[in-house]
Amino acid sequence: MAKKAKLPADINKRAKSIVDIATGEESAEQIDPIKAAAAALGRKGGLKGGKARAKALTAKQRTEIAKKGAASRWAKK
Repeated sequence: MAKKAKLPADINKRAKSIVDIATGEESAEQIDPIKAAAAALGRKGGLKGGKARAKALTAKQRTEIAKKGAASRWAKK
């Protein structure tokens, strides 16, 4: 399923974008290459983040982090 194109907030720019998309002059899924590269790097780090952190911590450190998280969750109620 294709993502919906984000149109500008300005009425005149929005109208031009709609006409460009309808006439085929502009693609509805135009992607900024810099933004795509940044997203790829963020995803790469996010996929290995938790596993790498858990591997670097000792069992005692993991236990302390888990206790702190549990206490925080229970304190909310």
